[in-house]
Amino acid sequence: MNDAFIIDACRTPRGIGKIGKGSLAHIHPQQLAATVLKALAERNNLKTEDVNDIIWGCNNQTGKQSADMGRMAALDAGYSVRSSGVTLDRFCGSGITSISLAAAQIMAGMEDLVIGGGTEMMSYTGSIKNTGDSYPLFDRGNLSLREKHPQSNQGICADAIATIEGIDRQSLDELAVVSQQRAERAINENRFDRSLVPVLNDDGSVALDREEFPRPGTTMESLAGLNAVFDQWRDIAVDDSGQTYGGLIEQVYPYLDQWNHVHHAGNSSGVVDGAAAVLLASKAYAESNGLEPRARIVATANMGDCPTLMLNAPVPAAQKVLAKANLSKEDIDVWEINEAFAVVAEKFIRDLDLDREKVNINGGAMALGHPIAATGSILIGTALDELERSGGRYALITMCAGGGMAPAIIIERV
Repeated sequence: MNDAFIIDACRTPRGIGKIGKGSLAHIHPQQLAATVLKALAERNNLKTEDVNDIIWGCNNQTGKQSADMGRMAALDAGYSVRSSGVTLDRFCGSGITSISLAAAQIMAGMEDLVIGGGTEMMSYTGSIKNTGDSYPLFDRGNLSLREKHPQSNQGICADAIATIEGIDRQSLDELAVVSQQRAERAINENRFDRSLVPVLNDDGSVALDREEFPRPGTTMESLAGLNAVFDQWRDIAVDDSGQTYGGLIEQVYPYLDQWNHVHHAGNSSGVVDGAAAVLLASKAYAESNGLEPRARIVATANMGDCPTLMLNAPVPAAQKVLAKANLSKEDIDVWEINEAFAVVAEKFIRDLDLDREKVNINGGAMALGHPIAATGSILIGTALDELERSGGRYALITMCAGGGMAPAIIIERV
């Protein structure tokens, strides 16, 4: 089997994902994707006619985010028309999946130069009225799926997991404060600079060249002033039958009669816009074209878990990818677990008994934001930058995804 090498990784800053507040909200999603594709080409002097495929993640493929963003963004970036493109959706896991599939093509010997990445403009998708008919989990015409696998709102799932696991709000708020502190340190020490590329307006002026979401100075006291959010959602009816978001979970976990609502805006992932891309090549192509590998893809894995609790697959995904790589948790120098909600990262750390100093070293989505399908690609670049900064060897990246799934990947610094 061939090796698949990471040649480069880049990303946009994450802008606040609200129209009227975010500096990227006026940018077309394809243009945001084109920004990172163009940067990869320029930074590596790519012959874009050699790019065999562009595998792109996008969760909400509606309106401006529809029509195969992978292909359209490449055209917008000035790539050769010979560069093909495809767009996929594994919910939040799309950004990791795009890299895994790109690596698999190279490792199988089918392709030599492939780009994986993802984009999510949450400012745009948040402005689109969402109806049951447009979201399959709550499609009134598909009650059969709901009867087999009730699936609720993710925030309510997060509170359900915290309740079942006995994880209190103080522990989650402490993790959120650490995330903010580490993100602030990373920004002040320019740890993101190698991957970060500015987003430009049509007139060439800078739209955004820095992280827009972090809230430095966040403390336990400031978080204590925030009210829990999802208790207000628990009893909302999802359709005319009167079924509620909380009731969907209680169908499968009937002992959940005393809920512990612990998540709020400060210990949940931020709503942001962003895009990221990773350039992968075979050893033969890299050598013949003067491309210097930065890392090697060691192993990838996918895992499904309970779709009702939805957020618990990262632990078994990490265990599976470690086994595939014939590595132990002690071999991993950098862990990236997406902070979709604080309980996801906290449970991950507890279940695997990890050294907290190795997990989300430069902050996570509670501080920096989570642009759904772009996040996995961002985290792979962040992990690579940290391996190079610290001299570590292996990084493991994973995240929960809708439907009760988690992709995972291990990379090795070259």
